[in-house]
Amino acid sequence: MFTGLVQSLGTIDRVSVGAVTDLWVTSTFDPTDFVLGESISCDGVCLTVVEFQGPRFRVQAAPETLRRSTLGNWAPGTRVNLEKALRAGERLGGHLVQGHVDGVATVLETRPDGGSWVMRFSLPSSLAAFFVDKGSVCIDGVSLTVTSVESDRFSVMLIPETLQRTSLGAKGVGAKVNLEADIIGKYVARMVGLRGGLSEAQLKAAGFE
Repeated sequence: MFTGLVQSLGTIDRVSVGAVTDLWVTSTFDPTDFVLGESISCDGVCLTVVEFQGPRFRVQAAPETLRRSTLGNWAPGTRVNLEKALRAGERLGGHLVQGHVDGVATVLETRPDGGSWVMRFSLPSSLAAFFVDKGSVCIDGVSLTVTSVESDRFSVMLIPETLQRTSLGAKGVGAKVNLEADIIGKYVARMVGLRGGLSEAQLKAAGFE
């Protein structure tokens, strides 16, 4: 479990594609704090540390992960948002994030608004039911608040601190990002669907998987 508060801005060092994809990531994490098998959110994707050398660590991604996220497009030099798993008893500064990507969205617009930065994204139809105005969303591992939502798009606003500490400010129109809808919203939507008499097939068609 994560919070969507980015702890390090990492860089992809090396990518090796095989039965599984191996990725080496350079971070600013304390090299003495790594544990084999621990989970790290990389641009919102929960991955397992299988090896580490100082601040560098290696993770592996299965074909399903490549299909459901932007990870298949990562190459040496790609900047990624990193967060280690939440420890019991720590503050929940963002919102509950699983690191399970629900879909990929496209940047539709970026523009300044005062001292902040507005970003508008496409909204996959299968996820539309989980988005509400002023609700939470995780974009590339960053916990953000939805500032407006329409049937096929939504917007967020980034403060200067978020622009400095994450990779989102560098993404222009057409860039792809990982989306994870708020888990509480997903459970509420499913319960409402079940109470409304929808079948499992209808729920799945509506995106309530």
